[in-house]
Amino acid sequence: MSEKTRVPTAINGGPFGQAWSARADCLQSLTGVLLGAFLLVHMHFEASILLGKETFYRFVQVLEGGMFSATGHGWPLVTQIFSVFILVIVVVHAALALRRFPVQLGQWRALRGFMSNIKHKDTRAWYWQMITGFILFFLVSAHLATMILDPKIGPHLSADRVYNGHAWLLYVVFLPVVLVHGLIGLYRVILKWGVSNNRSLIRTIAQVLMIYLLCLGSLSLITYISIGSELTLPVQPFIPK
Repeated sequence: MSEKTRVPTAINGGPFGQAWSARADCLQSLTGVLLGAFLLVHMHFEASILLGKETFYRFVQVLEGGMFSATGHGWPLVTQIFSVFILVIVVVHAALALRRFPVQLGQWRALRGFMSNIKHKDTRAWYWQMITGFILFFLVSAHLATMILDPKIGPHLSADRVYNGHAWLLYVVFLPVVLVHGLIGLYRVILKWGVSNNRSLIRTIAQVLMIYLLCLGSLSLITYISIGSELTLPVQPFIPK
């Protein structure tokens, strides 16, 4: 009697088969949703500068654990640790997304040919999500590296970084790219996991969110630039009255 040897394949759910792929899809969606939720919260936190320097200052102190400090001031270390955590999620998400990237010239040609012959909105959305995802890996890494190496934030310090540190050049590109990638991603996750099948409604909500967040982010960036242009060097941290 011959002994059968079980070889891991896509049929029996080996390490590179269907079971692994399903788990990877779940983890990719989960990390994507976490990053999307963080984006929404983070943009509104940054937009608190629109309510005044003191409001933004108070938000910073709360998020950095100021309520646990005897002086009421937060710890920049909290920002560093959280930035490292987000960077880890970004790396995991990007690594899982790379499974879907075309890696050969023939695959790119087939994709472009398909997109030229069949006008499929979701395929085009996936294409632009892939392109923006590739760009974001570098932009997000640069942004988070800045927060890890220099975690001090506040009305004056953040405005100084944006204006005198020329970080606005990064954010002008970063803002539309991250919104396109994030909102397309949330749209696809909702459809993929059956949260809703109403594509038209989800697209409309995504488009409205896109316009809203783009306006919110642009106004915030303009405000930081305006504050930064009025600062005198060396920049002193903002002190509330």
